[in-house]
Parts: sequence; C-alpha cells; structure tokens
Amino acid sequence: MLSATVLALVLVLAPAGRAAAQGAAQTVVIIRDAETETLLRNFATPLFRAAGVEPRSVHIILIRDDALNAFVSTGNRLFIHTGIIAKADSALELIGVLAHEAGHIRGGHLAKLPEMVRQAMLKAIAAMLIGIAAGTVGRSPDAGMGAALGGQQLAQRGLFSFTRGMENAADQAALSALDQVGWSARGLLALFGRMQEQDALVDDMQDPYLRTHPLTRSRIETVRAHVAASPYSDAKLPAGFDSEFLMVRAKLRGFLEPSSLTLRRIRADDTAAPARYARGIALYRLGRTDEALAVIDGLLAEQPANPWLHELKGQILFEGGRGAAAIAPYREAARLAPDQTPIRAALARAMIETGEPAQLRQAIGHLQSALAREHDDADSWRALGTAWGRLGEMGQADLALAEEALVLGDIPRARALARRAEKQLPPGPSRLRAADLGNAVRKENREGF
Repeated sequence: MLSATVLALVLVLAPAGRAAAQGAAQTVVIIRDAETETLLRNFATPLFRAAGVEPRSVHIILIRDDALNAFVSTGNRLFIHTGIIAKADSALELIGVLAHEAGHIRGGHLAKLPEMVRQAMLKAIAAMLIGIAAGTVGRSPDAGMGAALGGQQLAQRGLFSFTRGMENAADQAALSALDQVGWSARGLLALFGRMQEQDALVDDMQDPYLRTHPLTRSRIETVRAHVAASPYSDAKLPAGFDSEFLMVRAKLRGFLEPSSLTLRRIRADDTAAPARYARGIALYRLGRTDEALAVIDGLLAEQPANPWLHELKGQILFEGGRGAAAIAPYREAARLAPDQTPIRAALARAMIETGEPAQLRQAIGHLQSALAREHDDADSWRALGTAWGRLGEMGQADLALAEEALVLGDIPRARALARRAEKQLPPGPSRLRAADLGNAVRKENREGF
C-alpha cells in the first residue's frame, strides 16, 4: 500500500539527482485503491487467460488523469487512466478496453515498434517507472490534485502510436478473447463510436486514446460485424460486474471531481447506491464527517459484507481525528478482504495512533504481511519504523527506516540507518538483513542501480 487512504493520490517524482535534468515531464499521479484494483483485476483476468497471457504477469497501474486512455509498456505493465473508468458508460465499455490492451500484450506489440520510436518510448516509460519506484510524498485523497501531470505526456504526442496492423491484430485478439469468455463486444463498439465522434476534433481536443490507438473505418466495421454475428453480443456479464463497476465509477468521480460539483450533480434524494457513495465521499472531503458517516452507515446497512464500505468508514474516522474508532471498520474490511495490502496497512496505521503496546504489535504484524506482498512501499516501511520505535525497539525501527530510505533512493540515509541498526540488533535474521542492506547500498556495490 502506498498510502493510508482508501483512494490515495500519490505524487511520485524521479529521484532528486535526476529530477532536475528530466524536469516535471516525468511527474505522474498514481492511485492506489483496493476496490478499483480488484474491479480491474476481476474484469481483466478472464481476458488475459483467454488471450494466452498469465494474469499474474501483468501489473495494472492506475494513473490519475481525466483523459480517456490506456496503454501497455514493457514488463507487461498495463496503465489505465482514471478517465477511462469515470467516462465509461458501462462495465462492457471498460471490458472492451481491457480486452484490446490484452491483445497488445499477447502480440508483444511494444517490442515490434520501429526501433527509434521504441527507444523513445522506453526512455519515457523508464523515467516514469523510476518515479513510481521512488515512493510517495503524500497521503491525503486530495494530495497532488494541483500537480502538473507531466506523466500524461508519456501517453500523448504520438509516442504510443501503434501501426494499423498492430491495432487490427489487437482488435482481433480482443474479439476472440471476449467470445471465449462469453462476453459481448458491444462495449468495444461503443468506445469506437465515441472515438469516431472525436476524429474531426483538432488534435489538442481529442482524448489521448484516439492518438495512441488510431481509428480506421475498417476497425469499426470489423467490430460491428462481430457484434452482429457473435452469439454473445447480448449475453449478460457475471453477477455483480455491472453494480461493482457503477460503485467504482461513483467512487472515482466522488474523489476526483470537485466535491461541490458532486453535490450539485447528485440530488440528495437520489437513493441509488452509487449516487449515495459519491455523495458520502464528497461530504467527507468537505470535512462534513458526521454527514458522510451517516451516508456510509446507510449503505453498510444494505451491504454489510462490502469490504470497501468498511474501509471507507475507517478512512473517514481516521482522517477525522477518530483513530481508535477507525480500527473496528478497518478490521472488518481486512477480514472481508484479507489479501488486500492497502487495507492491512491502513488498519496498522490506525492501531499505531493508539500508542498501546498490544495494538502496536498487531500493527507490526499487519505491516509485515503487507510488505511481504509489496516490498517497495515506502509509507508502510515508515509506519513499521514508527511502530517499532514506539515500542522502544530502536534497532528494528532503524532497519525499517533504512528500507524506506532505500525505496526512496536516499542511499546515504539508508547506509547510515542500516549500520546503526546492525549495531543495535541481536544476532539473527534482522541483524543479517541490516548487514546485507548496508553492503547493498555501498557505492562499490551499486553499479547499475
């Protein structure tokens, strides 16, 4: 987990030594949200399998950007802009995008680009990924809202323009995958219809998806013909897909659009769950904590097994200064979604706020579990260091903070903390790790870092 919040906007920057040379163009905002990530993974996993792609080999990364866009990069990384979810009319439309991108991964299209274009893309992607690995500098859901989103340039200005043949191949792979899982291609056709409407706009007014995935009449006709002939064109999606999509879309809109706009757009008497979800988030962001909690409690009365609602309630309480009260909803969220590291990390932070030894030790367990899955989470390393420090275990605290410094690329600090930890820790695995860490960050051992 990169932040304690349910919907954490994380401003990630290149390490200081490179930032000056590269400028703001590599600044991106990455969103970590367990609910959204779960939705994307549930939608994409059957499509990846049908396309012959191992789902676990694909790293899905959510970028905070209003533009309708998605693209793949080296290392089977699939980047999804929040705009493509917030602007989608249905779950099928998002599924169509994921199916198409799975087609690009299956075809290895990035590797087949002309070498000059490919190298330019790789340099831009590498700069962005360095920034992502560097960690976080914000925790609030509003953090980075005003930042210059230079990273979107990575997906714009033609860097990701695939050839017509590659686009056709990705379409064919998408249609085949959709048929294999028994899902309709109507969403992909709807996306193409939207792209066709934008085709006449000047370049700066078009969504990046049109520039990165050039549309042709033959592509539209291929998908239209498939929809007309496929026995699955009117098939229903698996139970829950549509409602889960609507909730995620409401959440993203609630967090990313101005809260005053959300409250104007959604009537107070709108009883639909997604509408209430967005309103509750908007009220919370405006500091109207009790009103927000009333809305979320109403949703929980109807959906008591929804982990994301419990998580949001925990977040509202925690960030409203009620850390001890946040533990129970966070704990319930972790029980309902035990594999979600962001929830475990959030629960741990609430426990740390109590300062009670028993809670601190439980927090350490949750953080260690989260870090076993996501080792490069700087915030969780810092929280772990805080928990150990409050227990008076300074060797363990320094070791955790050395790990944080290494993730953030602060080599001198990592070296100093690791050496200090090694001196304080008794013989055992932690001391060996401190020694390894101290050696790993020595200048002579950092060639190629």
